[in-house]
Amino acid sequence: MVQGPSDRDPMPDSKIHNTLSSSTESGVVQARDIGGDVHFHASESAVVVRPAQLPGDLRGFINRAGELVLLDALLEEGVSSAEGRGVLRIALVVGTAGVGKTSLAVHWAHHIKDRFPDGQLYVNLHGYDPGPQVKATDVLGRFLRALGVPLSRIPAGEEQRAELFRSVLADRRVLVVLDNVATAGDIRPLLPGSSNCLVAITSRARMSGLVIREGAQRVSVETLSQAESVRLLRAITAGHRTADEDADLAELARLCARLPLALRIVAERAAARPHMPLRDLITNLRDESGLWEALSVSEEGEAGEADAVRTVFAWSYRALTPPVARMFRLLGLHPGPEFSVEAAAALAAIAPVRARRFLDVLTGAHLLEECGHDRYQFHDLLRAYAVDQAQNEDSADERREALSRVLGWYLHTAAAAAHVGAAAYAMPLSLEPLDAQVAPVVFDEAKEALAWYETERDNLVFAVRVAGAHAMDRVAWQIPATLTMLIADREPADTWLPAQLEALASARRAQDRYGEAITLDNLGIAYRHLFNLGEAEECFSAASEAFRELGNRFGQVRAANGLGVVHMFAHRFREAEACFQETLERALELDDSVYVGAFTRNIGWALLESEEPSGLDRAQELLKRSADALADADEPLEQAEALALLAAVHRRKGRHTSAQETAERALAIAGEADGKLFEALALLELGRITVARDAGAEALGHLQQAAVLFSQVGRPDLQAATWDVTGETYLLLERTEEAVAFHRQALSVFRRTGDHWSQVLTLVHLMAALGQRGDRDGVSEHRGEALRLLDTLPGEAARTRRAEIEGQTGF
Repeated sequence: MVQGPSDRDPMPDSKIHNTLSSSTESGVVQARDIGGDVHFHASESAVVVRPAQLPGDLRGFINRAGELVLLDALLEEGVSSAEGRGVLRIALVVGTAGVGKTSLAVHWAHHIKDRFPDGQLYVNLHGYDPGPQVKATDVLGRFLRALGVPLSRIPAGEEQRAELFRSVLADRRVLVVLDNVATAGDIRPLLPGSSNCLVAITSRARMSGLVIREGAQRVSVETLSQAESVRLLRAITAGHRTADEDADLAELARLCARLPLALRIVAERAAARPHMPLRDLITNLRDESGLWEALSVSEEGEAGEADAVRTVFAWSYRALTPPVARMFRLLGLHPGPEFSVEAAAALAAIAPVRARRFLDVLTGAHLLEECGHDRYQFHDLLRAYAVDQAQNEDSADERREALSRVLGWYLHTAAAAAHVGAAAYAMPLSLEPLDAQVAPVVFDEAKEALAWYETERDNLVFAVRVAGAHAMDRVAWQIPATLTMLIADREPADTWLPAQLEALASARRAQDRYGEAITLDNLGIAYRHLFNLGEAEECFSAASEAFRELGNRFGQVRAANGLGVVHMFAHRFREAEACFQETLERALELDDSVYVGAFTRNIGWALLESEEPSGLDRAQELLKRSADALADADEPLEQAEALALLAAVHRRKGRHTSAQETAERALAIAGEADGKLFEALALLELGRITVARDAGAEALGHLQQAAVLFSQVGRPDLQAATWDVTGETYLLLERTEEAVAFHRQALSVFRRTGDHWSQVLTLVHLMAALGQRGDRDGVSEHRGEALRLLDTLPGEAARTRRAEIEGQTGF
């Protein structure tokens, strides 16, 4: 896809304006008793989504009766007092590493989950993991999606996401489990604001600040008693060993410092050797010397526990066959906290079938945890141990080669996913070569490719950071570069922004001017979607200069077009037209028929928006020429976009029959090519055409279909415009209160993004609705706001709008 109108608003209408987006969750059409009538309703969620993210309860859980009593008391106290005061209930489960905090918190969560009928959220923050840390911003995005918030409604930035998270949970009863938290500051944005919810936190730190400020109730988890330790050992070995004496089990528990993590590892090994006397296992464990330097400890008394844990790890590790032990060590180098079979195979340079067998061995020995279908993760202590063993037993070259293999696997698999799952707008790349022993995933269809991307998103972001930290600079900038359109079309812009900045630093560190140019161009797209137009303009200008130095004319065309779209966002239509004219001339020189058709269309888009007296006639000519050229070039989606714009021209000229025929043609072409975004754009224009024909109920049907599709492709810049158009439709249907509500929703979003032009248009629509309701004070207030905003906007369209507002005294 060539950036153009679909990047913002392909079917502008200064009278009704803007664009449409929604989702089944945030805007729902329902048929009512009124014959043939269709109604578009705003709601937080038409179908309530109830996440169920808790990990499975642990086999052989020892009841921790005292701790459970304390936790249950917190729950009952909340019912009697906290809810009345509106105080969020927070259970803080603290204790040393390996003591069983997560097991206790998850077991209790399963016990009480029926008290929270709206669902359970869970995240392992890996606060003590040696790898990259999970950020609150990313967790908020994950939680909001799990709660049914459409991607298009998830804002950029931690503060805005935290606000939306609290709003979504305000009237819901949800249990939130935040596992392995390092500091209170890491999770404050993840705390709901309602006493209807409960948060369970696990941490090695005592978190006094959370106790004092947020009123968290601390429950300390100590090592198991001797009796509990023996019961745990018997529970895990049941069915495998029956003749072990309590005294031997007690000695085994003592050697494990009565820590559940160590006990489980030892018990699994004992169960795997049912005929070996337990006394022999005890002797082996007692003789095993610790292989770590001391664990980092924070409290007196932990040193002995740390010695016991590392002794158990070393004892179990030494029992592995050399190939499995090697995989265990190398898995500690994986860039993200969880990994697939294929990623593990890449690290170890073995076939996936063999890797799966090794992973099963490690899981059976409790050295790894299975966290999903064919997905695995470490306990953070075990990952630290694996990293330490890799540093002790593998050379620096071997470790770097393993890391290079897995990063290369992510890069080449991402390129395969982007090729199948997104339009090919990214610049050509000569990917960093892949080790001959590593095979990237091959995708047969877009749905499969996109599912892989969704699953591996966090690991891909981590991969950029790790590649940059290890001076693997080409991989660092090529991962986001190859994912250009997947990122641009499916993600809130800030999801990848830190990684793209890391990519830029890597390209510059490597003095790779081509990588720098591509990354600057991609950053321009991200900043534009964030409505940071100044930064976007700087990035596109710098990219253009870099491409010029390289003599890359295609890159120059791409950057100039990106800059033109920035001008469109800023309502600088003449500058936009000049940029698009420049790109067209260069495309003609390059004899690129697709670019010629696309940039001809973009000029028509600028003319349509500008409201110049002769603009519509010229726009019609250019858009027809563009549609024909793109059809000849066999680019159906680009053609559909040009036709949708042409339909807007016909509508603006009052030729509603021609407009509808053209929009329906655009819809058919986009549907046949499976282009959801372009189908939505055509449906939007059909909605506007029916509004222009005073057929509001019919318009709502088109708008609903467009809304669902816009939500599916994740277009946050179009969400607010959905509500604005829907508000106009309700006003046409004389349903004033619903019209006012939709316009206000739209206005709040436009204020947040700083889109002054869309604010003005929405304010005009809101004034009309308020005027019909008889709210003169509201009309006066919003008129003043609109006029102040128009002072910041250049061009004929702004002057026309000012004259209309000043001339209308009685909405």
